[in-house]
Amino acid sequence: MAWQQMAVVTDADDADRLSDWFSERGAVSVTFEDAADQPLYEPKPGETPVWQATRVVALFEADFDTAAIKAELQALLGPGYARRVSEEQVEDRAWERAWMDHFKPMRFGRRLWICPSTLELPEEAVGGVCVDLDPGLAFGTGTHATTALCLEWLDGEALSGKTVLDFGCGSGVLAVAALLLGAESAIGVDIDPQALLASRDNAAKNGVESRLTCFYPEQLPADFRADVVLANILANPLVELAPTLAAHCKPGGSIVLSGLLAEQAEQVSEAYRALFRLDPVEIKDGWARVSGIKLTL
Repeated sequence: MAWQQMAVVTDADDADRLSDWFSERGAVSVTFEDAADQPLYEPKPGETPVWQATRVVALFEADFDTAAIKAELQALLGPGYARRVSEEQVEDRAWERAWMDHFKPMRFGRRLWICPSTLELPEEAVGGVCVDLDPGLAFGTGTHATTALCLEWLDGEALSGKTVLDFGCGSGVLAVAALLLGAESAIGVDIDPQALLASRDNAAKNGVESRLTCFYPEQLPADFRADVVLANILANPLVELAPTLAAHCKPGGSIVLSGLLAEQAEQVSEAYRALFRLDPVEIKDGWARVSGIKLTL
């Protein structure tokens, strides 16, 4: 099925209003895209960031009459209409699975692999630990440097019999990998229901669903303590969550933090230094991993 797509470049203040405007006029979906190559590094938990130059993209059914919408837009935007508005026909596809077009088996560390069942396992992966991954609509395939840094750390640890907390679990890739590497149990925490659904699905796909429990942050038992606490989120939330994450880590347990830029590593390290003996910061493609052992006070 084909769709009619209309896209308007606007600023952050007007993006939400324009999204509502399209929805009220019959758009079946409205999404936001970066219109000026502006990175967004620091959304707070639960916040939806918007670029200063935002491309608002509306999809209409193929037979929808968009003439009135175009006329209204021309009146609203005036001479800037041709510069700010684009239109095209787009073919339907399984957008949530488009990542598979470029996804290949990947190795992290010595023995850990991520390879969906739709792809053939490389010969060198035979005998290793393989995560069958489908991120669904949640973040976390292992292709990003921050996820890779965490997976590489997990591959190098003795996890047998340990409990794991994956805070900001996304697709559940870190929790599932930890369980396949020998962890006894894991808890995945996320504010996004799609993330919790993807985590449960991926755990089931890998046969570890009985050892993974998923919670929203407010549902996590206050007295829960893990041997390993993983948080691959962003620098500012990592700093804000330092008391919470530290409280959920056992004395002598490990903490692994990523999602931060190399230049943010010291800021994040400072928030944890009083309670953890920190390792040297690990850098990959401009991103950083902070890890350490919780002190016994």
